Amino acid sequence: MRLALRRAMAGERRRWIALVVVCFAMLMNALDQTIVNVALPTIQRDLHFSQASLSWVIDAYLITFGGTLLLAGRLGDLIGRKRVFMAGVTLFTVSSAVCGASSTQGMLIGARFVQGLGAALSSSVILAIIVTEFPIAIERAKAMSAYVFVAVGGGAVGLLVGGILTQALSWHWIFFINIPIGVVTLVAGWRIIDENNGLGFGRGVDIAGAVLSTLGMLGLVYAIVTSVDYGWGSAHTLGFAIGSILVLAAFVWWERRAADPIMPLRIFKSPGLVGSSIVRTLVVIGMYSIFFIGALYLQHILGYTTLQTGLAFLPQTLIVLILSLGLTARIMGRFGAKRTAMAGIFLAMTALVLFSLAGQHTHYFPLLMVAFLLIGLGAAMLFTPLITIALAGVAPKDAGLGSGVVNVFQQVAAAIGVAVLGTISEDQTRSQLAAGHTAKDALWSGYNLAFIVAASSVAVALLLSTVLLRKDRSGSSSGGVLEHSGIAGDVVDELPLSVPAGADQ
Repeated sequence: MRLALRRAMAGERRRWIALVVVCFAMLMNALDQTIVNVALPTIQRDLHFSQASLSWVIDAYLITFGGTLLLAGRLGDLIGRKRVFMAGVTLFTVSSAVCGASSTQGMLIGARFVQGLGAALSSSVILAIIVTEFPIAIERAKAMSAYVFVAVGGGAVGLLVGGILTQALSWHWIFFINIPIGVVTLVAGWRIIDENNGLGFGRGVDIAGAVLSTLGMLGLVYAIVTSVDYGWGSAHTLGFAIGSILVLAAFVWWERRAADPIMPLRIFKSPGLVGSSIVRTLVVIGMYSIFFIGALYLQHILGYTTLQTGLAFLPQTLIVLILSLGLTARIMGRFGAKRTAMAGIFLAMTALVLFSLAGQHTHYFPLLMVAFLLIGLGAAMLFTPLITIALAGVAPKDAGLGSGVVNVFQQVAAAIGVAVLGTISEDQTRSQLAAGHTAKDALWSGYNLAFIVAASSVAVALLLSTVLLRKDRSGSSSGGVLEHSGIAGDVVDELPLSVPAGADQ
């Protein structure tokens, strides 16, 4: 009895330590999506980038990250999630060292491409690892809250850490900081994370499906992230976008006929996955304006330094941390996933409206501080339930693919948000300059319009959530990753919640 109890306690500790390990990997990915932004002017000066070529420091990472997530998630199901996770962390850590040591433009951009691939491999299976490690609903909600804190709070921390490292040391250290985190994650992951039994490649590898999906996603993300330079109506953007859509259409056609498809289309029969992904896409498009347009507004309009900009985001990070300590899980347990998510979306929309009301001489307190608090509160309340709803009907054998789909929607949405809001802001600024306004007035007009569009995107998400996040009251076991646990409070509005016995873990 005592031996069984000790083993149970050891298993419990291992699961929570495994959560910390995968969150370390997520922290590196989240940091890298914002930490580079504050160092771009210094990188441009040191490596002699032109304004046009400088965008590739960001775009190279986004293209491979968003373009390979689907393939990476499915690889986790086929060969084992631990193997894919460890390979991703290794690639990310090594490429971070190369980024930090870069002395030429080509070296840095090439390493950023590899870094994006490493981030895709590791992050594509994190959610699958979490949902299989935590079969009990309330524990999974807590684990998801920790994941959301790292994913959302890491972006804000990236701005602060990037400012500190760039000012105190050099831009090289924004990449070198990943090395110790990566090494610790690799060592701990090797010892702690359990491997699932991969499905194997069966009758053969779906090479055609892998090539079509990867080329289609790479082309689509490339068209989106380069639209800022070429324009949405340009032959370059339209050509790549239309070509990529045709390739993805060919991918869907092939997957319907392939004997052993790399992405079984049955996964999209889950209304929770599709509906929540659409809502989350619109939310992310709007909320990403805070990291990019918001940071530009603080520096170029209000005159904040890079360090002050990072500090301005602290209320957002702190409120996400507070709710991640268990409050979000309890709120979901009391009100259900749908209502919790809708409340979070409403708070995020309110925050963006407040940003649109700010001006060229707005003080940080109270308006901006309240806006940052609300965006943090909204993020902490909406992402955990949306992810829970998304994975509720996904079969255990497809958990990696489901995790990949969730991440693809989010990363492509981030790329769209940056491209669309950046283009809108830049076009408005140019028109204001042409009309004779001062540079500062023109900049603010562009940022203000971007905030309005961002708030509108989140408002549409709120409206769609009333329909797309419908409750599943069937009460039947779907055999999904999240099957009903019988816990009072209906954590995900009666969606199935616990992993069935014998499921692929």
